[in-house]
Amino acid sequence: MPGLTAPSDYAEEPPRHPALKINSKEPFNAEPHRSALVTSYITPVDFFYKRNHGPIPKVEDLSRYSVCISGLVNKPIQLSMADIWALPKYNVTATLQCAGNRRTAMSKVRKVRGVGWDISALGNATWGGAKLSDVLELVGIPKLSSVTSLGGKHVEFVSVDKCKEEKGGPYTASIPLMQATDPDADVLLAYEMNGEVLNRDHGYPLRVVVPGVIGARSVKWLDSIKITEEECQGFFTQKDYKMFPPTVDWDNINWSTRRPQMDFPVQSAICTLEDVDVIKEGKARIAGYALSGGGCGIERVDISVDGGKTWVEAHRYQKDGVPYVSDGPQSDKWAWVLFEATLDIPANAEIVAKAVDAAANVQPENVEDIWNLRGILNTSWHRIKIQNSSCAGRSKL
Repeated sequence: MPGLTAPSDYAEEPPRHPALKINSKEPFNAEPHRSALVTSYITPVDFFYKRNHGPIPKVEDLSRYSVCISGLVNKPIQLSMADIWALPKYNVTATLQCAGNRRTAMSKVRKVRGVGWDISALGNATWGGAKLSDVLELVGIPKLSSVTSLGGKHVEFVSVDKCKEEKGGPYTASIPLMQATDPDADVLLAYEMNGEVLNRDHGYPLRVVVPGVIGARSVKWLDSIKITEEECQGFFTQKDYKMFPPTVDWDNINWSTRRPQMDFPVQSAICTLEDVDVIKEGKARIAGYALSGGGCGIERVDISVDGGKTWVEAHRYQKDGVPYVSDGPQSDKWAWVLFEATLDIPANAEIVAKAVDAAANVQPENVEDIWNLRGILNTSWHRIKIQNSSCAGRSKL
């Protein structure tokens, strides 16, 4: 598109922080070390995971950049960045999480396909931009609409990037029109991240942020928006990011039997220890993150040091000086909750974390029960095995 172009190779990639763990160089996919996640409620941009499917698009001339909104609407329009900046600006604190977070652990049970991720393919940021519900009113779609006058029921987002899965075409995704037009769903066309202009890795100059939903639906480098009768028919909606049972493999898979994944399930992970670690016996701080999809808060995080036989409830928090309540008006409903507990760690302990959300959904105990061939949504109990703890030479206090 004029003003924003998608390179055909990786010669002009943006700089990245050297501390990131690179899981794929081309396209670039990387995550921070797990310990970095719990140092701040808001994830610094440099340490926010990078998830890409092709070379990073580049702005040539921002004044020529625009987003086309068309499809089953009465008055298609072309919006410049100036038009979007003129709309009311909202700041929404929301956690984005790749559906493949913790895929590496799932692959240890049985091999899966996809980029290998540890537990850090997520981050929490304050996104600034225009609400999609306000944008869609410009093409005559009222708030809280489930269908347009011409039969549109879905909102499809089209990027400018070039993906091999789309045979060189752009990344696409969609959400239901009702979600897109609901102001309380907080879907944004975002141009800021943590108070600064988006950088290239995170979608400059404009991206979609769909809170409470897997990151695959928050399309970066937005080219156009289409109002359609059916959900997006692109690869990443129809032949990826779907949840299959353990009995399905690549010989018997039928993609049409499953709906595209949207909300992510309740999840938690420990960030202050490696999956196999060595610490002294005695007290240690156990800290990590918990979150649930759809705006559902975290009611409890339980920690065990004996593999799940007994449990201690961890302290939950978000913002400094503001007590966290799972459905409280001062809590960020789209954001993760950090937790911590200082516990006595016995020799050869197995430390486990599991979260319970406000709807009483709880993480499954075993990864084997939720194994799937694409390795998505590994929300099983996070387990840490402590070895030789009685004679270790360092402490995690």
